[in-house]
Amino acid sequence: MGKAKKRGDFPMYLVYADEKGNVYDHPGLFAVARNGDILTEILEEELIPLPEGSTLVSLPDTEPIGMDPDTGEMVKLDGCTAVGALVPQGITRLLLPGYVKTNKESKLPLFGYSAVVWKDNRFWVTGRASDDIYKWDPLNFPMDELRQRVAKTLETFPQNRILNHLSHCALEYECLTASNNFFNRWEGSLPVSYTCNAGCYGCISEQPDDSGFPSPQTRMNFKPTEDELVEVMLHHLKTPESIISFGQGCEGEPSTMASIIVPAMRRVRETTDMGFININTNAGLTDHIKGIVDAGLDLMRVSIISAIDEHYNAYYRPRNYTLENVARSAEYAASKGVYTSINYLCFPGVFDREEEMEAMIEFIRRTGIKLIQLRNLNIDPESYLAMIPKAQGEVFGMKQAIEIYQQELPDVVIGSFTHIPPDQLQRRKNMA
Repeated sequence: MGKAKKRGDFPMYLVYADEKGNVYDHPGLFAVARNGDILTEILEEELIPLPEGSTLVSLPDTEPIGMDPDTGEMVKLDGCTAVGALVPQGITRLLLPGYVKTNKESKLPLFGYSAVVWKDNRFWVTGRASDDIYKWDPLNFPMDELRQRVAKTLETFPQNRILNHLSHCALEYECLTASNNFFNRWEGSLPVSYTCNAGCYGCISEQPDDSGFPSPQTRMNFKPTEDELVEVMLHHLKTPESIISFGQGCEGEPSTMASIIVPAMRRVRETTDMGFININTNAGLTDHIKGIVDAGLDLMRVSIISAIDEHYNAYYRPRNYTLENVARSAEYAASKGVYTSINYLCFPGVFDREEEMEAMIEFIRRTGIKLIQLRNLNIDPESYLAMIPKAQGEVFGMKQAIEIYQQELPDVVIGSFTHIPPDQLQRRKNMA
């Protein structure tokens, strides 16, 4: 199978699973990983201890690849299954697990798989802590208390279909954003749209029947009323740090519902200045985004995977909009004082390509983006790599690529979550 790209000499052992899903470390083979489709050794500086809240999973229809430490040759472990780690939000994946597929037609479920190794008698993953995970630590969402709060909230708002929908997201999917609606704190969800102007290849809430990807979530199936939106917003926007967010994993594109979002926002802001109104959006419907911005939007996060048209279009499959529309929407929002960020879907071996970085840095400078939210792309690696353009220049590696972003964009925050500008937060606190 050849040799991996040479990068270091550290005793990191292969982790694999047997046919029953039991996980083992190999006594003689070193771990290797993938950066895109390139097998590579792992640098010690790319490892962090397996974070709390992580899950080790076997990758179906795969076999793990390790390295013979004496010869440097790649060895496929027959009859076993590769193992990856699903890391919590706030941890940016740096490398993919090292494996080959035993069934080329098989597609991995829509999760973000990180390489995992055994070293110094514990598990490690190739990752980087990109943000403070306190508000997104599952330990801060005790299920017993959540159930009680859900029941109380639904009793208070028995006719609100949005809150009923979010109760399913919180209790069944354990969605932390939805859970915040019932804890009355931090960033809460406000799904509003069952339609979308994009056909994202990795959409987690709606896939064509022949896609081969089972959707891990169910999209909302009703159009809420303006009154329902106002009710959810006023229920949540009670503290300076509270955020209510349109655009969730269980819906389509929220700006398609601008006709009810705009009047609902105006009614809420006539009642209270507390908290922040955010939209997570593909920003393709520029006129709709302008209306939402003008209604009093505070924060906007633009979902993006590339600032190169061919790559962007291959993944998002936009309907009647272009990447230029996205840029114009972001520019307009920033010009009106909205704190704008990008939800940057990251994939090792693609995010760190020279041409991708150059295009994205130019996009961020043009649009005035203030925050990069690094998010691991949940996708089957082989399917994704087959559909996008091939690398044209140097591939730097995730760690070095992030460092380049920090150098080139010193005034842009790099994190993983929605942030509140400190000056605006202080203003809200002064009003409280």
